[in-house]
Amino acid sequence: MNLPRTSNVFVFMIAAMIIAAESAFAGETVDFQPVASAIQLPEGLTLGPCSAVDFDSRGRMYLFHRGKQPILCFDRNGKFIRSWGDNLIGQAHGLRVDKHDTIWVTDIGHHMVFQFDPQGKLLLALGKSGKPGNTIDQFNKPTDVAFGPKGEIYVSDGYGNSRVMKFAANGKYLGQWGEPGKGPGQFNLPHSIIIDGKGRVLVGDRENDRVQIFDTEGKLLEVWSGFAPYGMEYDSNGNLFVADGRANKVLQVNPAGKVVHSWGKKGDGLGEYNLPHMLAFDADGNLYIAEIGGRRLQTLQRKK
Repeated sequence: MNLPRTSNVFVFMIAAMIIAAESAFAGETVDFQPVASAIQLPEGLTLGPCSAVDFDSRGRMYLFHRGKQPILCFDRNGKFIRSWGDNLIGQAHGLRVDKHDTIWVTDIGHHMVFQFDPQGKLLLALGKSGKPGNTIDQFNKPTDVAFGPKGEIYVSDGYGNSRVMKFAANGKYLGQWGEPGKGPGQFNLPHSIIIDGKGRVLVGDRENDRVQIFDTEGKLLEVWSGFAPYGMEYDSNGNLFVADGRANKVLQVNPAGKVVHSWGKKGDGLGEYNLPHMLAFDADGNLYIAEIGGRRLQTLQRKK
């Protein structure tokens, strides 16, 4: 059938709109350059394996490492402020700061999840210290926490249990999902967890080399495969970044779950990695990476 010229123009306009929409769906183009991290450690302290990092609303950095003074707090200029956790933390793993500036950590040594205020005062403890298990009040090496749109807390649990647990802000148990395996909705080491801008729960299914996406009640929505999501973080524009500890790279992943950019390779130089673990953005959009094998914190400075 021959279309009138006006119809051809209309078809061309629709095609252009579709291409533009697909381009937007690919995600924002972001680039970084590696720079030295300027943190001032307390005298006599050497960093152990660095497992996680995050920032509060005042720009203070919290670094979680496997050594003495496991939770370290620095001001926005990298000056050491305080530390805590020596007599509490068994082995550092995940750390996140919520919208109220309280600090949540997962302890795979004692099978616990802790919440602290910025001064290090313990506010909440979930789990049974030193007693791994799979009941509703126990964890087995929990790995990470995420914060839901209604204040709920999600815990990826973890090395010993293959599940996600959901709690109210006060620690009341609300539910769980997941089991060991490779099938849809099953996990082989749920290692990281985060909530996206749509309120969906992204779970880094590390040993299955995929991210599984659920609604807040555990209904599986999508599966993104092809990388090992040790850590996940969104920037302020909604772009997703992944620490792939197996590839020793930092990845940018678009809304379709495809890797669109990567930084790094295995090594001990600036911008090289030895098991990048978890990561976080500061208020300026610079990306900080906690490195297990290299026992250091690295910075990717956002290019303007």
